[in-house]
Amino acid sequence: MLKYSGLITAALLLAVEGAAVQGANGQEITALEAVVVKGDGGADDDRDTIIARGSSVGSKTDTPILDVPASVSVVTEKEMSQRAVENLDEALAYTSGVVTDIYGSDNRYDFYLIRGFYQTSLGSYLDGLPMRVPGFTGSRIEPYGMERIEVLKGSTSTLFGMNAPGGLVNAITKKPRPESFGEVYTTIGDDHVEAGTDFGGPIDAEGKWLYRFTTKAQDGSNGTDYSNDDRFYVAPSLTWRPTDSTELTFLANYYKRDGNTSHGIPLGSALDPDTYLGEPDFDKMDTEEWSVGYQFAHEFDNGLKFRQTLRYSDLDLTYESVYGGTTDPTANRSAWAVYGSTKRFAVDSNLQYDASFGAVDTRSLVGLDYYHEDVKEHRVFGSASGIDVYNPAYCGLSCITMPPGYHWDEQRSALGLYAQEELTFLDKFIVTLGGRYDRVKTDSSYPEYNLAYSATDEAFTSRVGLTYKLRDDLSVYANYSESFQPVSAEIALANSPEPQRGTQYEVGLKYQPSFMDALFTASVFDLTQTNVPYYINATTQAQVGEVRVRGLELEGKMALTDQLNMTLAYSYWDPEIMEDGNDGNVGNRPLLVPNNIASAWLDYKIPGRWRMNDLTIGAGVRYVGSTFADNANTIKLDARTLVDAMVSYELFDNASLQVNATNLLDERYIANVDTFTNTAYYGDSRAIKATFRYTW
Repeated sequence: MLKYSGLITAALLLAVEGAAVQGANGQEITALEAVVVKGDGGADDDRDTIIARGSSVGSKTDTPILDVPASVSVVTEKEMSQRAVENLDEALAYTSGVVTDIYGSDNRYDFYLIRGFYQTSLGSYLDGLPMRVPGFTGSRIEPYGMERIEVLKGSTSTLFGMNAPGGLVNAITKKPRPESFGEVYTTIGDDHVEAGTDFGGPIDAEGKWLYRFTTKAQDGSNGTDYSNDDRFYVAPSLTWRPTDSTELTFLANYYKRDGNTSHGIPLGSALDPDTYLGEPDFDKMDTEEWSVGYQFAHEFDNGLKFRQTLRYSDLDLTYESVYGGTTDPTANRSAWAVYGSTKRFAVDSNLQYDASFGAVDTRSLVGLDYYHEDVKEHRVFGSASGIDVYNPAYCGLSCITMPPGYHWDEQRSALGLYAQEELTFLDKFIVTLGGRYDRVKTDSSYPEYNLAYSATDEAFTSRVGLTYKLRDDLSVYANYSESFQPVSAEIALANSPEPQRGTQYEVGLKYQPSFMDALFTASVFDLTQTNVPYYINATTQAQVGEVRVRGLELEGKMALTDQLNMTLAYSYWDPEIMEDGNDGNVGNRPLLVPNNIASAWLDYKIPGRWRMNDLTIGAGVRYVGSTFADNANTIKLDARTLVDAMVSYELFDNASLQVNATNLLDERYIANVDTFTNTAYYGDSRAIKATFRYTW
């Protein structure tokens, strides 16, 4: 069954060889003394805890989370390991201000909302550089390759450029560490087998050269017949530290993922939600991606720091789908295919200067970033014979009719110049001022139809924030921030498009008590986006729309003792369509945006006694309030409450057996309804997986 079995075996053997304590000639190898380099609240500091003290996403500087005038959440490596997350949806499931699994069994992309706004297309970042999804050719984040997931909420364009106003998700790649370490693991479940390894350390005695090797292979499904979730991920990295003030890390990865398209059932058909109504010989969502890049940092003697992050990636997509089965077996289904490729280049360079002038400390940041993508897609829209949804019989490729199709090509370049000033007065007041100029050039064409579109969008966005440190462990903050989002070149507008603009007002509180390892945050916000395209007739859209979301967010992450961890999150959103043209939806709630989201996770380690070793048990509850499947608010989707659980037992030193269950009670719920095909998409069913892990 394991198509990647040879690769898994090779990875495990390589890891075991790296863990050996004797050389090939039988001589003992002298262990290098670990050289621990402490960061400013970065991932090195929170690897073994669920509480983060710093984040690179809040200000692009070394500013601690407590001092950033914005809401920031971090999912650490330990938290992801405890919950055995398999995708970004699961990683973010216990984060305030974020809704995941918004399309249920549609697992084509990492789908999520932040503060009520759809962020999938523009909001995903890797090491601070964008992973945008142009057209259909996009990739997903592999959690096992990440050491943390950061979420910056609210308008973010002053630092990161074009984006929807809800916020962004920044995944941080695993990088070499100054001490030797490693792990191997294997996971099994229902129609699921995976294995991986992650190891590294210093190469030379001085610790100037460090390496890391991370890989994972998986043969799995998405819980239904004829579904795939097969992956092979490999990511080597190498760090060079010639001096204490200079660091260069080379990063590379290859990621092949064979997945499936969305699958649903006719709304109201009373079918088993797992019923498969596509075509097994045709349906697929396969991606193959490789990327190379580096991260460079140098600190001068006079308070000046230079950083540069660069990445080039190449992605190929094969997407084929038959969908739209109805209770009428004579009605044709739809067939859709996309064969795409995307080449991306991104680089971000900045200078940071720290200085003190008596009672005033300053931190200045000036940066320039550039992004270019070249997308080519061949799209085909066809049909397939009907199917008896109550007794499906698949007809294979012979019943699928696919015409020649058409091409869509796009080149987009984005150049941004940004500046930020952080002024700290008397170690109490922190004023953050930011501004950014962006120029985005888009060229799009449909060669078969002799159609072309070209636009240059320019925008200046600003950010003003104030943080007041009531105590060293308690701060309050307020901010005003802006965003801009160019309109897709594929939208047929009545007039020349203008970028969508977002504005946010926010106040909040952060508490990181000195007597315990914890972080509590609370915020209220008012977020508005204008120039939103809405249909004014059957074929044409105009930018007459305005959407506003007001809300409250609460989050607490606590390591109450060495044995007890807890995560709590609650969000209240008041979303409203303020303007929409002629559709009559003013005053309605935007589709798939709930009013209430809540979650809680707790895990407790029972210390070993007598012949029993340490036992850890954990459980979580996730609640998402009711939503609507359309902006007209005619199809209401019920609220859902899901339960997750885990148990981990230490078999012997550095070896554990862990069992995780998601949706333990197997709650079946409709996450989305495609109003064009009247198809209901259900959330994922219960999944139970066991993991054996050995570390050194």
